[in-house]
Amino acid sequence: MDLAHVCFFIWILAILTFYQHPINVNARYHYHKKQQKTKGSPFIDEAPALAPAVVPSTPADPPSIPSDPYPTDPGDTSDCIFDVTAYGAVGDGSSDDTAAFREAWKAACSVESATILVPSDKIFTITSTIFSGPCKPGLVLQVNGVLMPPKGPDCWPKADSRKQWLVFYRLDDMKLTGNGTIEGNGHEWWELPCKPHRGPKGSSLPGPCESPAMIRFFMSSNIVVSGLRMQNSPQFHMKFDGCEGVLIEELSISTPKLSPNTDGIHIENTKSVGIYNSMISNGDDCISIGPGCSNVDINGVTCGPSHGISIGSLGVHNSQACVSNITVRNAVIRESDNGVRIKTWQGGTGSVSGISFENIQMENVRNCIIVDQYYCLSKECLNQTSAVYVTDIRYKNIKGTYDVRNPPIHFACSDTVACTNITMAEVELLPQEGELVDDPFCWNAYGIEETLTIPPIGCLQEGMPQAITETSQYSC
Repeated sequence: MDLAHVCFFIWILAILTFYQHPINVNARYHYHKKQQKTKGSPFIDEAPALAPAVVPSTPADPPSIPSDPYPTDPGDTSDCIFDVTAYGAVGDGSSDDTAAFREAWKAACSVESATILVPSDKIFTITSTIFSGPCKPGLVLQVNGVLMPPKGPDCWPKADSRKQWLVFYRLDDMKLTGNGTIEGNGHEWWELPCKPHRGPKGSSLPGPCESPAMIRFFMSSNIVVSGLRMQNSPQFHMKFDGCEGVLIEELSISTPKLSPNTDGIHIENTKSVGIYNSMISNGDDCISIGPGCSNVDINGVTCGPSHGISIGSLGVHNSQACVSNITVRNAVIRESDNGVRIKTWQGGTGSVSGISFENIQMENVRNCIIVDQYYCLSKECLNQTSAVYVTDIRYKNIKGTYDVRNPPIHFACSDTVACTNITMAEVELLPQEGELVDDPFCWNAYGIEETLTIPPIGCLQEGMPQAITETSQYSC
């Protein structure tokens, strides 16, 4: 090789070396996340980790349920943490921390993706409060400590509403989460003599007998509630009214079996709801679905002791009730007065349709499968000609044991408005103890058995009734 070729190759090598150096230098630069600040307090060492969203299996046509809007990496931190102790909350279990919570809410509400932190190892007492929006999107209320109301009706401020404790109103894109506890202090409320069976000789004395629901979401959308422990509510633990787009997951809700009216989760006038992977035991319905609800998916719930999972009651005071597209699947119901139930008052209008109960395990349950269109809280209810129309109800793979005090299958449909299109498949229910009760009850109920049921259900009528009353009153 002559000298000219050697020089040419040396020149090329020099150029390549020159252009590689900027790349190597740039690769040494990397970015650090900003240190997290607490509004109104010094830097904090560690941000609360948000509970990761659980992705349940979904039906072929799932309702439009919001996914967790904050599926951030556990190492990520929010830019704005509003610690309630920085606003004066004491957290000693006796001081009134209401003002501090209201101030923290007011400050966080105006900041996008803010987190209100209720720190661990403290017990915060606040009185009845409405946390109102609208707020900037992405607001998180992170409860890692204990949050509770005053202890009992005697300590409840007279100026405060006795119907509700914490209300979240007109919010969009908000999350209530944490690994802490919301304690209802309900024991003294349950003992009021006007509560069911609390009066002399098991009677109930006349009211007023108002008790506060613990948590209420009202006229809100795209709401996530996850990870919390809720217990001992004076009345309902959680209520959703006038909401759309609700995701509830990995909750633990518990009150004693005999605590009155302590429904776990109650929804009404609410659409597109997912309730997943939660455990509920209480003195009333684990989950109750009221009028105006549609596109509700319940999956992976363990329920009991309780009154089961209920649609209703519907049609009270001759009202219209419309409920549709409800799915309950992969559930366990144990030691409960009812399993899966539809309950309506006589005299109502509207309809219940498109209901599916699938893959449900019963353990010593009374009334495992029940439709009751004669629901009444006293002996004074009279027969009426109108009723909520119950149709397109499917029971599939319902298995387990029942309490022999009641037949495990009970279809008590209206005299004038039959239940139609009931489908039974793979239903196998055996007595927890004692002999098989082979006498399911049917009244004016129409449907089919896709497979033989245990016990046999020969009382279900095939086809459709010859005539159904004018259907306009059942349209929704």
